[in-house]
Amino acid sequence: MTALLDSVRYSTLASYSWEQPRLLLLLPLVPLLLVLRWALARRRRSQLGVAFVRGQLPRDWSAVLRFIPDLVLALSLSFGLVALARPQRTDERVVQTGQGIDIVLVLDVSASMELQDLRPNRLEAAKRVALDFLDGRRGDRVGLVVFAGDAYSLAPLTTDYDLLRENLQGLRLGMIPNDGTAIGTALGVATNRLRDSPSPTKVCILISDGENTAGSLDPLTSAQLAHAYGLKLYTIGLGQDGLVPYGTDETGQPRFIDTRLDETTMRQIAQAGEGRFFRATDNAGLRQVFQQINRYEKSEIKQTRYRNTQDYYRTYLYWCLGLWLVWLGLKNTFLTNALED
Repeated sequence: MTALLDSVRYSTLASYSWEQPRLLLLLPLVPLLLVLRWALARRRRSQLGVAFVRGQLPRDWSAVLRFIPDLVLALSLSFGLVALARPQRTDERVVQTGQGIDIVLVLDVSASMELQDLRPNRLEAAKRVALDFLDGRRGDRVGLVVFAGDAYSLAPLTTDYDLLRENLQGLRLGMIPNDGTAIGTALGVATNRLRDSPSPTKVCILISDGENTAGSLDPLTSAQLAHAYGLKLYTIGLGQDGLVPYGTDETGQPRFIDTRLDETTMRQIAQAGEGRFFRATDNAGLRQVFQQINRYEKSEIKQTRYRNTQDYYRTYLYWCLGLWLVWLGLKNTFLTNALED
C-alpha cells in the first residue's frame, strides 16, 4: 500500500518525463465511461412496477458496496493509461574534452576614460563590450586587472562569469586614487597572473586611451617579459585624437579637451606579444574589435552527453493488471448484479 501511495503522489508523477504525455488527457474520461455504462444499462433495464407498503424503505450502508467493482475498474483503467503514457526519468551527464584558454582583461580606469567620444563615456563603453565578450566564452578562465597610476588584480582567473560581471559592473572612475596611466605596471600584473597558467593559450587584452605616464615598468619591457612567459598580447586604443567632448561648463555648454593616444607604443606592445593592435574611435568600432578577438581566440572544447533513461511504467502496469483481476473476481460476488452484466 505504501508503494501505491508513493507512485500516485503528485511529486512522484511530476518528476517523470513522459513518452506519450497526451494519453494522460484521457484520464478524465474514465469516470465518464462508467457513468455512460450505468446510463445505458439503466435505459435497457426492464421496468417493473412494484407497490410497497406505506412508509420509507430503510437505507442500509451496505448498499454502497455495489459501487466497489466500478471503482476498482476505474482505478485499473487509470493505471493502464498511466503505464501507456510511459513514465521515465533521464539522467544526463556531460563530459567536456579539450581545454579552455586563459584570458586577462586589462582595463584603464584613469580620469581620461571619462571622455565622451564613446557613449556615454569611454569607461562605460568598454565595460559594456567586455560584458558582451564574457557572454561568448565557454569554459575559458578569465581574469581582470584595472589600472590608473597603479595597477591591481581585481579578479583571479576564474570560470565564475557571474563574479566577473559583478566586478566589471562595479568599475568606476576614481576607484584608484593615484591617477595616471601605468601601462607597463598593468602588463606586469597581468603577466604575474598568467605566467603559472597550465593552459597552452594565454591571452592578455589591454584597453587604454592614453600614453604611459606612471609606474616603474617600461611598457615595451613588460611586453617582452609577457611574451617570454608565452602570453599573446592584444592592445585596444580607445578614443579619437584632438578635441574631445568632456562634460559641460557652468553655463551648460559642452567642454572640450585635447587628447592623443600613444598609438606607437600600443602597436609595439602588440607586436612584441605576437598579437594585434586595434583602434576603436566609437562604440561600433569597439564592438567590432572584440568580435574579431573572439574569432581569433576560440577554445576547442567538445561536449559529450550521456543519457541514461529508466522506465517506471511497470509499477503502474502491475497495478492495472492486479486491479483488473480483482474486478473480474468481484463480478462473481454478491456485490454486482449478474443480470446487468
